[in-house]
Amino acid sequence: MEMTELCRDIVSWLREKVFSSGGRGAVFGLSGGIDSAVVAVLCKRAFADDCLGLIMPCHSREIDREHAELVANKFAIPSGIINLDRVFDEMLLALEGKKRDEGGRNLARANIKPRLRMNVLYYYAALDSYRVIGTGNKSEISIGYFSKYGDAGVDFEPIGDLLKEEVRELAVYLEIPAEIIDKKPTAGLWEGQTDEDEMGFTYRELDRYLKGERIDASLETKIESMRQGSEHKRHVPPIFTRKL
Repeated sequence: MEMTELCRDIVSWLREKVFSSGGRGAVFGLSGGIDSAVVAVLCKRAFADDCLGLIMPCHSREIDREHAELVANKFAIPSGIINLDRVFDEMLLALEGKKRDEGGRNLARANIKPRLRMNVLYYYAALDSYRVIGTGNKSEISIGYFSKYGDAGVDFEPIGDLLKEEVRELAVYLEIPAEIIDKKPTAGLWEGQTDEDEMGFTYRELDRYLKGERIDASLETKIESMRQGSEHKRHVPPIFTRKL
């Protein structure tokens, strides 16, 4: 599909989903990464000024904040900054009774960050009758590379059917700044964290697998294991049904 047609279809889909649900606009996280940049521009096209990009640093890299602001400024996207450093630290104090471990990579701790951001997004969504728009792509969703009730806690996923390589193509079409397109993807969970290091394979390898192409057998096994192990994350919680 040509990028012009794809962009038009996603924008139309966003409008239909938001308006038919009773919403009047969109709120989304601006992380400084390629996925959020693409979603931000699509939302701007769909809702003009009835959209809000929230930059929510939580012991995050300064470069990510700069890139988020770069996107907001270049495309005239209404935005705001909510610093979650103190909230995160206070949460850990309440949970653990000690200061945050700067070097810790405990996922239980790291996943607090996207879940705090989810709360912020829904707070602002409720204020303005907006809907929360997610930034997950097909590659990440397929293996559960997201935080349940965190960055996956959204109303609609406009790029959820696009592989990472397709998101990059769309980013080029939308004229996202090159420094954002070219930098290593990271969820910002801890210092030095990158998506590909954490997953144990590259997005190119993952996308090839999802397209049915052959990759190293050990990677195929790892990816399939991640798909199976994260199946519960892609569905609403099962509801017990009483026997009649």
